[in-house]
Amino acid sequence: MKTILLLLLDRWADWEGAYLASALGMLAPGKYAVKTVSLTGEPVSSIGGVRALPDFSVDGAPEEYEALFLIGGLSWREESARRVTPLVKDCLAKGRVLGGICDAAGFLGTVGALNQVRHTANDLGDLKRWAGDAYTGEERYLTRQAVRDQNIVTANGTAALEFAKEALLALD
Repeated sequence: MKTILLLLLDRWADWEGAYLASALGMLAPGKYAVKTVSLTGEPVSSIGGVRALPDFSVDGAPEEYEALFLIGGLSWREESARRVTPLVKDCLAKGRVLGGICDAAGFLGTVGALNQVRHTANDLGDLKRWAGDAYTGEERYLTRQAVRDQNIVTANGTAALEFAKEALLALD
């Protein structure tokens, strides 16, 4: 069974990963195990008050996984979110599927993950201000709900269904 990691920060957007997680369970039963990751492994609460007990901390995430999906929310701009960077860079280095939706897509820009692929986020101007010099991919930005290029999937915060579709296609 292949492991899919959903990274949830406190105040995560409960709807942004719901379609993806449920589709993996319904369309490919027994093929994927969806596991959750948080910064510390302690419970995190969603914007809607859903409390999740993650399977792993960001430092204890498994070495073997098929994909890493960063679920948006209200905490991606906090300094503590930077603790996710090593896991994102590991995913990129290993050529695995990497996804981000809403502010999590913007976070990918802050670590340089979007510079060489077509991508989207909530807003190009905001992405450029937030990511600063780490972001050099402006010419690859597309004003679309969701974009998949190579192994990277990005979506804006209104595109949970489109994000799930592109993530499923990236996983084949």
